[in-house]
Amino acid sequence: MANLKIKEVVNRSEMRQFVCFPDELYVNNQYRVTPLHIYEKTILNKKENPAFEHCEAKYWLAYRDNKIVGRIAGFINWKHIEIWKENYGRFGWIDFIDDIDVAKALLDTAEEWAKSKGMIAIHGPLGFSDMDMEGMLVDGFNELGTQAVIYNHPYYPIILEKLGYSKDVDWIQKEIIVPDEVPAKLEKFAKIVADRYQLRPLKVKKAKELIPYAKSMFFTLNESFKNLYGFVPLTDTQIDYYIKQYFSIIKPEYVCFVLDKNSEVVGFGISMPSLSKALIKAKGRLFPFGFISILKAIYGKNDMIDMYLNGVRPDYQRKGVHAIYYTELIKAYIKNGIKLAITNPQLENNIKALQLWDDFKCRDHIRRRAYVKHF
Repeated sequence: MANLKIKEVVNRSEMRQFVCFPDELYVNNQYRVTPLHIYEKTILNKKENPAFEHCEAKYWLAYRDNKIVGRIAGFINWKHIEIWKENYGRFGWIDFIDDIDVAKALLDTAEEWAKSKGMIAIHGPLGFSDMDMEGMLVDGFNELGTQAVIYNHPYYPIILEKLGYSKDVDWIQKEIIVPDEVPAKLEKFAKIVADRYQLRPLKVKKAKELIPYAKSMFFTLNESFKNLYGFVPLTDTQIDYYIKQYFSIIKPEYVCFVLDKNSEVVGFGISMPSLSKALIKAKGRLFPFGFISILKAIYGKNDMIDMYLNGVRPDYQRKGVHAIYYTELIKAYIKNGIKLAITNPQLENNIKALQLWDDFKCRDHIRRRAYVKHF
């Protein structure tokens, strides 16, 4: 612990160091997808992230001999505590060199802060909401990640477990080989479901045509996710924030909203061309040239897709609505030459979600974990 110091991030310069530290830790790593620095700074800024309406956070850097050797964020999501009736703090944005003393000093700091706020435990890595990156990588260190997930060195989970942290829950991502044609059984089932419940996939040509349905989609997201691990419904302010942030860049052919007879969204599947290689090339920066590789990945030739979000409104669950949006998405993948699809992280105990892939050629791609420590 000699010469090791933990310092709270209190100014813009330190925040820049906080955001950029992993770039040094993972230099030349071919599997870590570098988040855009401007995006990270926005999420962590209480003046810009609407989650701060019901959250508070602290950020710390670890120094040894005046060199940064680690970072961590601590969070309190008061809505989580209200909904789940558990006084749990959160940690996230955790990175450190291969040194248990550094990890201990960082986690001790976050734990003590959480205790001072009346918390009885801390869990993570988590963010402000489920729209943030969550879960520590525990399997798949030699797999290319996606832009929506955390990458970390193999020593991270080993050190956390030595420090008294235990598994809370795991998420699994699958790698799906896109078939040459939509499975006949799936397409037939989708038609039966659509006819039986008077449902239809929304057909649009431009992303802006999705915007009138976006709030209905987020309502369905809130309802369909509400029983999933640690989920906190998005507020109207957060929904407006995400609509503005994402709906201008999505490719409508890779998005399917399923509408009922009243044109309400009862199910949805959202995917995007993989940005992983483009973001690695951009090295966290849009300028001067990072935006070029990102635009090429979105609008140019790309044979990989990331499946970001999907859900079905509870009153339509177990009725096969997923067959409608997966049929439409697979058609789009085949038409545009997509060969591989990476699923969003799915909870290991969400058996029904994982079973959807049983009829496809697929494999477990990545496993990540939320850890917990009770005080």
